[in-house]
Amino acid sequence: MKSEKAGFMTRQVHAGEFEDAFGSATVPIYQTSTFKFKNADHGAACFSGESDGYIYTRLGNPTIDALERAVANLENGFAGIATSSGMAAITTVYLAFLGAGKHIVSHNSLYGPARGVMETVFSRFGVEYSYIDTTDLDQVRRAIRPETTMIYTETPANPTIGISDLKALAKIAHEHNIPLVVDNTFCSPYLQRPIDLGADVVVHSMTKSINGHADIVAGMIVSASEKYHKMLKPVMNNMGCNMDPHQAYMVHRGLKTLGLRLEKAQKSAQIIAEFLEDHPKVEWIKYPGLKSHPQYALAKEQMHGSGVMMSFELKGGLAAGKRMMDSVKLVLLAVSLGGVESLIQHPASMTHSKISHEKKIEANITDGLVRISVGIEDVEDILADIRQALDKV
Repeated sequence: MKSEKAGFMTRQVHAGEFEDAFGSATVPIYQTSTFKFKNADHGAACFSGESDGYIYTRLGNPTIDALERAVANLENGFAGIATSSGMAAITTVYLAFLGAGKHIVSHNSLYGPARGVMETVFSRFGVEYSYIDTTDLDQVRRAIRPETTMIYTETPANPTIGISDLKALAKIAHEHNIPLVVDNTFCSPYLQRPIDLGADVVVHSMTKSINGHADIVAGMIVSASEKYHKMLKPVMNNMGCNMDPHQAYMVHRGLKTLGLRLEKAQKSAQIIAEFLEDHPKVEWIKYPGLKSHPQYALAKEQMHGSGVMMSFELKGGLAAGKRMMDSVKLVLLAVSLGGVESLIQHPASMTHSKISHEKKIEANITDGLVRISVGIEDVEDILADIRQALDKV
């Protein structure tokens, strides 16, 4: 790292790098499952923790470590833990903080599988949960019980783009001596740094903006302190949901252009959101850069930009949503987000399809809801495609 005081763009290029034996300009791929010890004493020292040498890639690898250092640096955290997917990161957090008889307070509108695994898997082992609107602090306070061991939120929320007040949530969590965990996937550390606002743990699906090229699945956990890192790291190691070295190399390469990509895409997103806000076939739109967003002022305060994600409600409900999905040509009909390509999807029938209709309505996931992730294509071309698709609704 050239300087710990360097700006974000400089750090996204250089954070995590190290000198190898050959002076490589990029972090090499250490594509190995195991590592050779110098002698028996060295092996023993590695296993005891007296040496920071490498043992086995599930436990640590130079390529993976470089990515962990880089993302932790950008999040202003203590340390990172790279995982094989975003869901592996989320599941690791759940396993570290929850258990039989324990309780989680979480947002009712968040990444579908993050809620689904709690309701269908963790509930079988006696974990209890309350899914509420974490943008409403009174709901959060009422939901906390003596057995609550974590507040988990995602902001902006998926797919409703609701924005939770992280400083206030951190204050509530710490009053009850429990951690605040924030899924920062929608923003990435370029647009939002939850640890600076009081969060204890941040999770990412690095499949999205951090990698940014729709060619890798990956996750990351960043802890604000050594205490939480020591709780999380052994769980990930024992579960075996570690990242692969080549996977880490690819994500680290994508990370180097994070700010450039998001700057371009969010400028386009603002133009597209303003177009949709005035469109006669759109009932409403949620985008943090629009003054009509109910948490517009909060977004300005805790985010460093409005991002690339928006959701809107089509007049005509499910049929209108499906018609628009079938009519796009340039924008890809696909799940995921934050890549160089623009994506569109229909949450009710796709990412949140396993949530019951009643719970969807409770979380404001309506049949006509459409979610768009804006890419780096020319904004005129994205607009033209959205316009022609809306014409067919």
